[in-house]
Amino acid sequence: QICLSLVKLLFYLAHSPLGSIVLLDFQPRQFVMVDGNLKVTDMDDASTEELSCKEDNDCTLDFPTKSFPLKCSVVGKCEGINEKRNLFNAYRYFFTYLLPHSAPPALRPLLSDILNATGDLRYGINETMRAFEKVLHLYKSGLYLQKRPLVLKDYISLKGFRTVEGEDYKCWPSYSHLGCLLSIHSPEEAAAICNSQLQCQSFIVTQHRTWTGRPLASFQSSWTDLIPDANTVVYIKRSASSGERL
Repeated sequence: QICLSLVKLLFYLAHSPLGSIVLLDFQPRQFVMVDGNLKVTDMDDASTEELSCKEDNDCTLDFPTKSFPLKCSVVGKCEGINEKRNLFNAYRYFFTYLLPHSAPPALRPLLSDILNATGDLRYGINETMRAFEKVLHLYKSGLYLQKRPLVLKDYISLKGFRTVEGEDYKCWPSYSHLGCLLSIHSPEEAAAICNSQLQCQSFIVTQHRTWTGRPLASFQSSWTDLIPDANTVVYIKRSASSGERL
C-alpha cells in the first residue's frame, strides 16, 4: 500500500502542470500516510528545474552507490533526470525495505522484477505504475491462485460459531501481534495457508477487511473453545476433529 501510493505520487510529480518535479530532500521522514495515501509534508526542496547540459557526459545521475548516464536533449536539458532521481530514491528508501517481505509467494517474482527494474532505472515512472497496477489486479482478483490444489474439502465448517479470542501462535506478516491474522482472497486460500503451518488446526474468516477489500482470517492452534457468533464460520481440519464430537 505504501509503495503503490508513493508510485502514484511520483507519477503525478512527473506529469504535473508545472513540469516534472523533483524532491531534492527525499527522505522517509518527509512523508506521512493520510487516509491510506502517502503525502509529502515538505515541498520547500521541490524543484521543476532540470539539469542543463551540452552533451551526454554532462548528464550523469549520481547516488552514493550507483551512477546512471542520461541523455542530453536537443533543448539542452538532461532527459528525465527529475523523474529518475525520484524513482531511484523511492527504490532505495522504500521499495528495498517493503516490497520483498509480505506478498503472497506467487506475487513475489513480479515484485522482484519491479525492484530490479527500478534499481537499475530500466523502468520509468509510467512502466513502474503499470507494473504495480498489474500486481494489484492479480492480488485483488485472486488470479495468482490459479492451478492450485483444492484443500478446503479437508476442513469441516461450522456456521454460527467462532473460537474464543486470545493469544495464540504467531506468524509473519500478521496483522495482530497476539496471533496469526492474515489477509486472504477466499476460504480456499485460508485452508492452504493453514495446511502450510504446523500449529494451525482451525481458522475463521473475520468481518474485517484490508485496504484492498480482502477479508482477514484468524489462524489458530485449537478449536475446542467455541462460542456462538451468527456472523462467522469456523473451519476445522478434519484430522484435528477426528474422534471428537462436534
